[in-house]
Amino acid sequence: MLTDALTGGRRRGAAVEWPTVGLAAALYAAFGILTWHHHALPWWAVLPLAGYLVCLHGSLQHEVVHGHPTRTAWVNEAVVFPSLWLWLPFRIYRESHLTHHRDDRLTCPIEDPESNYLTAESWERMGPAARAFRRALGTVAGRLVLGPPFYVGRLAVNEIDRLVKGDRSHLVAWAVHIPGAALVLAWAVGVCGIPVQEYILLYAYPGLALTVLRSFAEHRAVPNVGERTAIVEAGPAMSLMYLNNNLHAVHHAKASLAWYKLPALYRERRAEFLAGNGGYAFPGYWEIVGRHLLVPKEPTPHPFLGRATEPAKAA
Repeated sequence: MLTDALTGGRRRGAAVEWPTVGLAAALYAAFGILTWHHHALPWWAVLPLAGYLVCLHGSLQHEVVHGHPTRTAWVNEAVVFPSLWLWLPFRIYRESHLTHHRDDRLTCPIEDPESNYLTAESWERMGPAARAFRRALGTVAGRLVLGPPFYVGRLAVNEIDRLVKGDRSHLVAWAVHIPGAALVLAWAVGVCGIPVQEYILLYAYPGLALTVLRSFAEHRAVPNVGERTAIVEAGPAMSLMYLNNNLHAVHHAKASLAWYKLPALYRERRAEFLAGNGGYAFPGYWEIVGRHLLVPKEPTPHPFLGRATEPAKAA
């Protein structure tokens, strides 16, 4: 069963976490400045800056999922109301991410909505082209280039299928999301004069690509639950962009802890965390890129689903 901290309910600690509020204010200010001066900058300067900010906004959404920066859910949701990456309704993300936090089911393609593994049956049903695509998606290059359209397309297919089956439980999430995305486009396109296709290619696409780079190696399918979650000892720029979620094993252990408190906890208990996750750690993202730019991290079919070590079924 999920705890209050995981369901976004009341958390302990400060009534308002001002570092997160300040970060949100700085993020929106930087986004406003960048979009306002978009046409004065070359595309190769806009793309990394815009991708960084959009990815950072996704990390801020992750904080809100876990009950930050205030004790009031609707205030927290208002903090991330503008959808800088346009594609994923916050409430759908919250639902899937909290399901993902059932650690005994981590990586299970049936019960972990953030798993990138497939069941053996799904893999066997695939043709050669589909298998090649999924193998490519298992490399860093494939995840960065093919990942954004793949995840957007998968969301669209799942949501359409949900509606066809008569499930309207996500309509409110979309009703909240669409004005948030429209607000961003009204500013970027209507006020700043950025063509929609440029916003998608220079802002939303790289922002999502950087997000899926974070998730590329953060979980692995092994029988020991504690050893399924990674730690990436990234530098300050990447750690800020991911709001220290690169210390992913620490986050899973202390899911209600604010982003700015994670590094101190990790420094204090580093040996304990590394022993607990079986040493599944990387010195930075360049190490991950160097190992897996064109080489898949692991096979796509889940390695032990269906055996005695299969994650428990949901109650």
